[in-house]
Amino acid sequence: MSKEPKKLGIIALTALIISSSIGAGIFAIPTDMADAASPGGALMAWLIAGLGVLTLCLSIVNIINKKPELSGIVSYAEDGFGPFNGFISGWGYWLSAWLGNVAFATMMMKTIGRFLPAFGDGSNLLSILVASVILWGLYFLVNRGVESAASLNTIITLCKLLPLAFYIILAILFFDINTFMDNFWGTTSGSFELSSVIKQIQSSMMVIMWVFVGIEGAAMMSDRASSKAIVGKSTVLGLIGLLVVYIAASILPYGILAREQIAGLPNPAMGYVLAENVGSWFPIVVNIALIISIFGAWLSWTMLPAETTLIMAQRDLLPAKFGKLNNQGVPTYSLFFMTALTQVFMFTLLFTESAYQFAYALCTAAMFISWLYVVLYQTKLSKSLNDTKQMLLGLIGSVFFIWVIWASGIDYFLLCLIAYLVGIFFYIQARKQKGIKKVFSQAELILLVFLVAGALLAIFRLVTGQISF
Repeated sequence: MSKEPKKLGIIALTALIISSSIGAGIFAIPTDMADAASPGGALMAWLIAGLGVLTLCLSIVNIINKKPELSGIVSYAEDGFGPFNGFISGWGYWLSAWLGNVAFATMMMKTIGRFLPAFGDGSNLLSILVASVILWGLYFLVNRGVESAASLNTIITLCKLLPLAFYIILAILFFDINTFMDNFWGTTSGSFELSSVIKQIQSSMMVIMWVFVGIEGAAMMSDRASSKAIVGKSTVLGLIGLLVVYIAASILPYGILAREQIAGLPNPAMGYVLAENVGSWFPIVVNIALIISIFGAWLSWTMLPAETTLIMAQRDLLPAKFGKLNNQGVPTYSLFFMTALTQVFMFTLLFTESAYQFAYALCTAAMFISWLYVVLYQTKLSKSLNDTKQMLLGLIGSVFFIWVIWASGIDYFLLCLIAYLVGIFFYIQARKQKGIKKVFSQAELILLVFLVAGALLAIFRLVTGQISF
């Protein structure tokens, strides 16, 4: 059979972005946001996060236009800062992808538990066994061909957007401005207090950034796009669509129930926001939509990590076996390696409280690394081209993502570094296969020291109980 892949168009790529991002997070976002912020704080958090993610998307568009020969965000870090930085970006993206699958699995089983109580909170043995069957089923599906899986994903995207649109329309109909404005800033005085609002914004960041994971999906699949031009268009279209859906899903509930009521709803909360208004059947519909939504996101995030390691192998950042393709043009070894690691991590959830929150926090923290490299490269590239406007865009994005790493919880970032200890072994192996005797430059050695030190600090804090989950 031919290994020549079919090309993806703008609809398929935009659907991939939306489906990759709209997974479990949007259905839990009413309670997650209400736990963190008042209506005013939530709106400000969305404004800041939206502008930050916009710098990322516009940076991707600019880089694609200026450097169309580069393949995905992994290559941006390598082109701008050298091979080891390319590895760090790619490994963070790959790590984020399969950790996201763990979060999807947990939420899917938890949702099934609403119908079948034996599944509990999604992290018991039965849940893990059923999730494992789905995990390996997706492995075999994607292994038959990435493009055919992407076509299925487009259909799934439509299936899950329709119930979301129905929810938003109903939420608008039952929206009450007086309920929304009641204690708008969530302060004891009822008026705006800067310190309180800043704390609310900071508390909201991990929740918000989690639902944006996947926004860079079109760039990662750029080699399979029908043209480089549609990658940038797909990224911007995807961001616009996501912002409309996310802001509506998280802000409208404040006009239906009091903040304390929203925070106390069972998760996934979206269906229960309107249960008193439209009837007990609505949570059932929403939970079914959630299962479909998670399946679509899980499918997307089965394709993307395999594509990441394929690109890294092609650029000699991972051993050649990660880039070996089967007859359908799929990197089977990469896909199997990722699936096996996901399987192992699933069983650790038996010993973890709040399994879904822990998995998505790690997923998002790992993604921050790749996103930061994009805007840093945008800054460097624009400076070299004397493009002040684009350089300013990159600088704003760099400041935002450095801040959001800290604001979202530095411990999750440190925990991700532990996984780099394994990845460094593969990186060294790949460079030696290439015949490179001096694997690290002087600057890369300094970076390596900081990376290993961060991982060791995370291990120490785990052992001493300073990090708990």
